[in-house]
Amino acid sequence: MKPSVATVFLGAAAAVAFAAATATAQDSKKSSAQPDAQAPATASLAYKPPMRGAPLTRVGGGTRGVGSSALTVNVLAPAETGYTMQEKPTIYWYVSESVNSAVELTITSTASLKDAATPAFETTMKPPVDKGFHALRLADHGIALKPDVEYQWFVAVVRNPARRSNDVIAGGTIKRIADSGAVEPRLKQTSQAQWAAVYAEAGIWYDAIDQLSKQISADPANRQLRAQRAALLEQVGLREAAAFDRNSGS
Repeated sequence: MKPSVATVFLGAAAAVAFAAATATAQDSKKSSAQPDAQAPATASLAYKPPMRGAPLTRVGGGTRGVGSSALTVNVLAPAETGYTMQEKPTIYWYVSESVNSAVELTITSTASLKDAATPAFETTMKPPVDKGFHALRLADHGIALKPDVEYQWFVAVVRNPARRSNDVIAGGTIKRIADSGAVEPRLKQTSQAQWAAVYAEAGIWYDAIDQLSKQISADPANRQLRAQRAALLEQVGLREAAAFDRNSGS
């Protein structure tokens, strides 16, 4: 797939964002590795990062003014590389306000410079895009992640196609891993309602969020499920996205 001009710019912008994040990561690394201080002590799900001390790779989450309001974009990803056991996982992102401009989603492999320059996947959501959580199901697009390869993925709100420096960008990393032999047996011994907790405890972030999000989609008014997802998001520092869950329906 030949990268578009927009994707080339996104790659450059993302590189700048990653550089900025790396420059400030050491100041926040210790706090990011631990559950957020504002997270409820009674959270029923606990995410245990599999790589404590790993480089921080999540970027974005800052706000930019859009008219009279501020816009926040978050990828639902931990601060470091998040794991999945799925070949074609579903990844999630959050936007704090309704967006009346295009939203680009891009996935690139970090295996080599050549792979990074040519996106494994790119798509554009046409406006309007509602505020709240959104899902990108890789299975819907026939995209499969290779085992043990890190991928960067980005969400970019394109406020002005002629001035891509005004994009609001968020990004994270994802890596597909094989089961260590401990997860699948536990899944078979528990009900599907508890799978999110099993994945979270095993450090399989993306699958934990996916399981909770599927349950919420099936029962949107369930405040307990939303509180559980909010607790996970707070543990990795995504407080604004967590607040949206906690306030939904109130």
